[in-house]
Amino acid sequence: MTQTDQKTTHFGFTEVPEHEKAGRVQGVFGSVASKYDVMNDAMSMGIHRIWKDAMMDWLAPRPNTRLLDVAGGTGDISFRYLKRAGQAHATVCDLTEPMLIAGRQRAEADSMADSLDWVVGDAMALPFDDNTFDVYTISFGIRNVTRPQEALNEAYRVLKPGGRLMVLEFSQIPNDMMQKVYDLYSFNIIPKLGQVIANDRDSYQYLVESIRKFPDQDTFLNMVKQAGFENAKYRNLTMGIACLHSGWKV
Repeated sequence: MTQTDQKTTHFGFTEVPEHEKAGRVQGVFGSVASKYDVMNDAMSMGIHRIWKDAMMDWLAPRPNTRLLDVAGGTGDISFRYLKRAGQAHATVCDLTEPMLIAGRQRAEADSMADSLDWVVGDAMALPFDDNTFDVYTISFGIRNVTRPQEALNEAYRVLKPGGRLMVLEFSQIPNDMMQKVYDLYSFNIIPKLGQVIANDRDSYQYLVESIRKFPDQDTFLNMVKQAGFENAKYRNLTMGIACLHSGWKV
């Protein structure tokens, strides 16, 4: 294949060959893994915790269910799900092993060890059988996938009939003026926080840029429907800075 024939995708605001993106994303999250949870607090002023709780409220975890948490990294969503469900099982799947290692080192991981699996895997080619899980979640991860539509297709494949998809991701503020204010904060403050807290400005510059390249709420809703999900809908969080998308495999 010649250079001109290669498919490209975005890595933040940079165009790169598709086959390079996964490795670059692994580099970002491998670099920030040990400081990832601290940085989430700093970047969102702690609001990411409220968003994740809102995700659980809408999801309403049930006992005796199997969760697949893709791009689950340090286990935040899985821990919340297991606490709410009572008796359930969660599989944390992530492309970046250092993120999983950081998750396994958290205190919750010890207390929930019998209910947790940690698996290195690609969202576009999940290492699981069809019709395996009751719930599929991906939180602040799908924008880092090279081809998000393929990740949604895989979510549909591995869910059981009656299974639920829920995606939490940064999105777009419908108000142009508010979006401009948010952009000023994001591009001027977050990379500096990354430098101070994680000694890694470039990774957080990428994270900010990746948010701007992600489809808006309605475009992504159509992608969820295209994957086969029924009763698909979304809810904006904090004016649309983040958004929850939900769908069912009927």
